[in-house]
Amino acid sequence: MSANDRRAAPRTAVVWDVLDPLLAGGALDVLDIGGGTGGSAVRIAELGHRVSVIDPSPDALASLDRRAREQGVEVSGRQGDLSDLLDVVAPDSVDLVLCHGVLEVVDDPRSAVATIRRVLRPGGHLSLLLAQRHAAVVARAMAGHFAQARSLLDDAAGRESHARTGRTGRRFTRDEAAELLLGADFEVVSTHGVRVFADLVPGSLLDLEPGAAGALVELERAVAGRAEYLPLATQVHLLAR
Repeated sequence: MSANDRRAAPRTAVVWDVLDPLLAGGALDVLDIGGGTGGSAVRIAELGHRVSVIDPSPDALASLDRRAREQGVEVSGRQGDLSDLLDVVAPDSVDLVLCHGVLEVVDDPRSAVATIRRVLRPGGHLSLLLAQRHAAVVARAMAGHFAQARSLLDDAAGRESHARTGRTGRRFTRDEAAELLLGADFEVVSTHGVRVFADLVPGSLLDLEPGAAGALVELERAVAGRAEYLPLATQVHLLAR
């Protein structure tokens, strides 16, 4: 395993544990919104699924195309974002949508989730990965950014900070994320904390200590579904139907 893989595995294993059973059946039409250079899309295409990526960056889409060609798979890349999703994706045409790290920066998360609901087929799934506010408060405070930590404590203050500075994205609690999904007529299937410890462990430890990366992955898996550890997670992952 390369150094990059050792560092990435503890940050992504929990999400893939949720997605892998969905991807184990027949070929699906999968849409990765904000999929960038294709880290997830190419992996899914290698499993035999039909994958499209929507991303606003032409540079990222060019990197996606190179990565797909290097791996010998086909991934469709289209320039756009959630605001014009229905212009490039037909309603009721997708079995699985990945929306990872995107709602933090959209103007209207409620409208965005409702739009995603429209492109999904009946029985389709949404994989939603969001930055989680409680951990962000702790991270800001530990870095000495006490005013930012205070502003993130409350939902309204956190969003005002984002709009004013343009630097800090919106953060969500588990309940806020679930409310967004329920408001768009989704059913929440599962909720997990992601990167509970992974961001606190020095990368050098994973590189130098034999077996450390694997042990950290198992620890992340062990705490991902435990409610008491969710406030410590950098991200929250919700699977919805």
